[in-house]
Amino acid sequence: MSIQKPGPQTQAIRLQAKRSSYKEHSAPIYMTSSFVFDSAEEARALFAGEGDNPIYSRYSNPNTDEFIEKMCALEGADTGITTASGMSAIFTTLAGLLNQGDHLVSARAVFGSSHQIITQILPRWGIQHTYVDMTKPQEWEQAITPKTKMLFLETPSNPGMDLADLEQLGKLAKEKGLWLVVDNCFATPVLQKPLEMGAHVVIHSATKYIDGQGRSLGGIILGDKNPMEAVYFFAKHSGPCLSPFNSWLLSKSLETLALRVKQHGANALALAKVLEKNPAVSWVKYPFLPSHPQYTLAQKQMQGGGGIVTFELKGGLQAGRNFLDGLSIISRSANLGDTRSIATHPASTTHSKLTEEERLTVGITPGLIRISAGLEDLEDLIEDIEVALKF
Repeated sequence: MSIQKPGPQTQAIRLQAKRSSYKEHSAPIYMTSSFVFDSAEEARALFAGEGDNPIYSRYSNPNTDEFIEKMCALEGADTGITTASGMSAIFTTLAGLLNQGDHLVSARAVFGSSHQIITQILPRWGIQHTYVDMTKPQEWEQAITPKTKMLFLETPSNPGMDLADLEQLGKLAKEKGLWLVVDNCFATPVLQKPLEMGAHVVIHSATKYIDGQGRSLGGIILGDKNPMEAVYFFAKHSGPCLSPFNSWLLSKSLETLALRVKQHGANALALAKVLEKNPAVSWVKYPFLPSHPQYTLAQKQMQGGGGIVTFELKGGLQAGRNFLDGLSIISRSANLGDTRSIATHPASTTHSKLTEEERLTVGITPGLIRISAGLEDLEDLIEDIEVALKF
């Protein structure tokens, strides 16, 4: 007797590209740019969309197909597209779904490069935007105009760790006939499933938790068939494709995603509690910390708080720099979601292109530090942070 519907973690491990005649246990890497046809008729049929065999790795590849199938199972999506990076996934989604004259309503608290796309690149093609406070539902509705086509956000936000009520936004998007697009990078499908709450498209920087070891770049777009047709058309012809090797690597990483995310979260919550008691720290933000202003919402729509903690040092900019220089175990890097813990100073790195006013508006203060809690021994991380806070 076969299992009727395996669970998402089982599918993340067991879904596999078609085995070759060697019957390999783990999928091989299909490092090829193109695929051959048995006949002229087969070539015609495949280009006409009358078959499932791959044609060209810019369109599809057994490794990318396996990665997509697993992620669809985890997110509950109809279909997906892989891209070369998380930012290419965001741009491909916006460019695929928005046209000249359209209007976008976006959370003000978005990643620095997303901000540059929205404010500097999309306006070149006549696509305008309105920023809103993602925590205030009334601002989303008030910002909608007759030209609005999309609501866009990341929740939790980077690096402010603010949340938006996805169920509420899903209802608003349905009522107004808009696409709801959610960057789910921080939560991963292990902790949050936006499509179940009304989103139409979910985006991931697979570079982060999906890879989980700081080895590769990648992005993925997942969603309902209707919006994904337009996104796929744009991706197919503009070519932001993911390599077969990175697809293979990311697909293998999914086999341990649930285990890693749970441990990231356990370490992050413990660090948040330690930081909250330290006299050098003004405040700490972590979704599953009772002091988080949206703690109740976090408990409602997330299965855990994730691996990111942010906090403000009382000494401001110089204190932030001193803290980073005082670390001996935790890495100083702009990445996150790694097995190795990482500390970042967003005001001078990931969000440095924003003006000071723009940073302050989304809660990025001069002394803000973002910690991506890794999988090291918790005692070592606590000691490293406490020593650095005295540096």
